Amino acid sequence: MRAIPIAVTALVAALTLTACGDGGNDDGGGDGSDGGTKATASAASDASSACKVGQVGMEVDPASAAPAAGDTGIVPVTITNSGAECTLEGFPGIDLNAGEASATVAGDEAAQPEKLTLAKDDTVTFTITYVRGEAADANSLDAKTVKVSLPGATATQDFPWSYGPVAGKAGKTGADDPDASVSPFQHAGD
Repeated sequence: MRAIPIAVTALVAALTLTACGDGGNDDGGGDGSDGGTKATASAASDASSACKVGQVGMEVDPASAAPAAGDTGIVPVTITNSGAECTLEGFPGIDLNAGEASATVAGDEAAQPEKLTLAKDDTVTFTITYVRGEAADANSLDAKTVKVSLPGATATQDFPWSYGPVAGKAGKTGADDPDASVSPFQHAGD
């Protein structure tokens, strides 16, 4: 009779140890000593799979150009992944160039970017919104090209800017702070 309580005690002890985990299991349980390493490896993997300019195709779609000074225009851009699965997170880098002068377009402050995963042939879009400036105005940037870069990368793709001068922000002097913004990436059709 005495063997039964010892067997039950041994069984309970074994189950208790199993429930605590061994720190090396694959389900993320245990004492967490392995979970940090897995999370770090996953983050490193995510960083290495960021989309790159040479891996994606970019196309400036037909714009709704601002017709006159003070009007707002939008320039949509479509990105198609032509390579292996990759991710985009944040805002595209946008620089407007007018010969020797240039200005960086800020991300839309009201927008909350999401991390998007693009399989081969997936498409995403973003939009450049701008206020048209006066031609030959010192507070407007007479942009000729737009340079687009992807988050975490320095490579750019250039496109002609044919939508007129871009106004500087109200209350600012000079054209180095354009009255323009860029949206975060969104899956096409969202």
